[in-house]
Amino acid sequence: MNETAAPLILVVDDARDIREPLAQYLRRQGLRTRLAANAVEARRVLGESGADLVLLDVMMPGEDGLSLCRDIAAKGGPPVILLTAMAEETDRVVGLELGADDYVVKPFAPRELLARIRAVLRRRPAPPSQVTTAARHFAGWRFDPAAREVVHGDGRHARLTSGEARLLAEFLDRPRAVLSREALLERLQGREAKPYDRAIDNTIARLRRKLENDPSRPRLLVTEWGGGYALAAEVEDDP
Repeated sequence: MNETAAPLILVVDDARDIREPLAQYLRRQGLRTRLAANAVEARRVLGESGADLVLLDVMMPGEDGLSLCRDIAAKGGPPVILLTAMAEETDRVVGLELGADDYVVKPFAPRELLARIRAVLRRRPAPPSQVTTAARHFAGWRFDPAAREVVHGDGRHARLTSGEARLLAEFLDRPRAVLSREALLERLQGREAKPYDRAIDNTIARLRRKLENDPSRPRLLVTEWGGGYALAAEVEDDP
C-alpha cells in the first residue's frame, strides 16, 4: 500500500504502553498513525491533519472518551471505534448513541481490532462532498460558503462550522426534496448510519438555532417523519 494513500488512524489512549505498541502494529499492517494521550491532544491532531478513523479510549483522565466521541460526531468528524473496558451492554449502547461506529472491549486481540478498522473504513467509499463556492439566497438568507457565513436581510448573521456548511449546501442543492439522515451521512462523511447515529440530527439542530425564528417550531429545515429532512424554501444563485 502506498504510504501517502494509506488511511490515517488517530490512536487516543492515556496509557503509553497501549497506544505506542498498537500504533506500531497498525503501521506494520500498512496504516499511518498519529498518537494522542488525551482529548486535548486529540483535538489538536484532528485540527492539524485530520484522520480517517479515531481509536478512542473511553476511560481517560480529564475529558473522557465518550465526551470527545460526542464532540467528534456532532462536528461531522471521522468515524470512531471506542476502546473500552466496559463490558456491560448499556455502556456500549451509550457509546453508540453518542456517535461511535463500533467498539472493542479491552483486552482485545490486535487482529480483531484491525478487522474492525478495515470494516469501518470500507463503509467510507466516497470522499465527503464539497461545498460549492457560489453564494446563494434562500428565505431571506444569503449563504456564503467561502466565508462559511449566513446573513439575513434584517441584519442577522451567523458563522457556520464546516459540517454545518456542508449540510446546508446539500439542502440548497436539493430544495424541497426529502433527504434521509442515512443519505446525508453517506454523502457528507462517506459512511453508513448506525441505529443510534445522531450526527445529522445534531447538526440540523445547530443549523435551526442559527436560521429559524423559532427553532422549536422549524419552518425552514423541516422534519419529514419517517423520511428525513427538507429545506422548505426556494433557492436562487447570487446575482
